[in-house]
Amino acid sequence: MRAANRFAIAVHILTLLGALGDEHNTSEAMAASIGVNPVIVRNVTGMLRRADLVITQQGVAGTTLAHNTADISLLDVYRAVEPDAALFSIHACPNPKCPVGAKIEDTLEHHFAEAQKAMEDRLAEISVAQVVTDILEGPCKTR
Repeated sequence: MRAANRFAIAVHILTLLGALGDEHNTSEAMAASIGVNPVIVRNVTGMLRRADLVITQQGVAGTTLAHNTADISLLDVYRAVEPDAALFSIHACPNPKCPVGAKIEDTLEHHFAEAQKAMEDRLAEISVAQVVTDILEGPCKTR
């Protein structure tokens, strides 16, 4: 599963729990809202549990939030489901004999690190509570 999908699914799960609580706390109910197989929800929920963002009990259906939604940032969620992921990666084998190939990695690493930091700084500013508020009070936007 792509990182962006896993992150969006994780935010969707936490938003469901924050907005609807026990109404949608099973993997089947969450999967129906997200539009994925319940196995994917269980996998992502497991990552959220290991990051101490949700509470689950083996053999008992249902997931609950481990913290208030105002205390969970989107950066917390991102790190829970993408602990080692960089937003961008550099292609594997640039030609060191080429003037561009010899310097592309160092140059891109610098720019990519700046972009990663900017994204993480922005995600740190947004709480799951804000997402819940946007969902419950904001206008529905169509594509």
